[in-house]
Amino acid sequence: MADSSKSTVLVTGAGGRTGQIVFKKLKERSDQYVARGLVRTEESKQKIGSADDVFVGDIRDSASLVPAIEGIDALIILTSGVPQIKPGFDPTKGQRPEFYFEDGAYPEQVDWIGQKNQIDAAKAAGVKQIVLVGSMGGTDLNNPLNSLGNGNILVWKRKAEQYLVDSGIPYTIIRAGGLQDKEGGIRELLVGKDDELLKTETRTIARPDVAEVCIQALNFEEAQFKAFDLSSKPEGTGSPTKDFKALFSQITTRF
Repeated sequence: MADSSKSTVLVTGAGGRTGQIVFKKLKERSDQYVARGLVRTEESKQKIGSADDVFVGDIRDSASLVPAIEGIDALIILTSGVPQIKPGFDPTKGQRPEFYFEDGAYPEQVDWIGQKNQIDAAKAAGVKQIVLVGSMGGTDLNNPLNSLGNGNILVWKRKAEQYLVDSGIPYTIIRAGGLQDKEGGIRELLVGKDDELLKTETRTIARPDVAEVCIQALNFEEAQFKAFDLSSKPEGTGSPTKDFKALFSQITTRF
């Protein structure tokens, strides 16, 4: 029987670079959480967890999500379309890389339909909160990310975010700045709105900091029904963020 004092949390995209960190952090807090992961392949499953807490499913196929989502309290969505570099790119020749998306893995299919399927399945299962990780830059149709592989990735991400807002499920939408593979917990985090942080020098954030904010969002009512941009000050400036209730309390935007 499930321990009702613990919250069962599913991380989708748990095989990705940020998803793996969220999943690991949840497992380390086993006194508070029962962690579940959803990955696309058996290979990813072998890499990140034990047999009973990692599910293999395809977010484009609603039925394959049901076993993972059944009985969870909260869902953290970290699935995202990933552009691939076209073969033949040689950085030594001063070329600019060209990008493409694999068939079936375009942002429309992954970031829109795939996330919509997750939100619908979560709603049907009575999930109490959804944390969705998106990206800064969505207010500008001409953002360079939209041109990668002609995928319009930020357009589809925003569409999924709006769908979540309209779903009625308590939500937290985190639009992360440029993700860095650096140590977390050592910088002052910044929240903003409407891509204002992109106009500053502080437009990046370490992946472990994004992961921490995802989990902290489950703990505070102040994080619910909020959407915000997230970045950090450079290491060594400001004070590392420890008070997440205060961080979420600064946010006034619902979308």
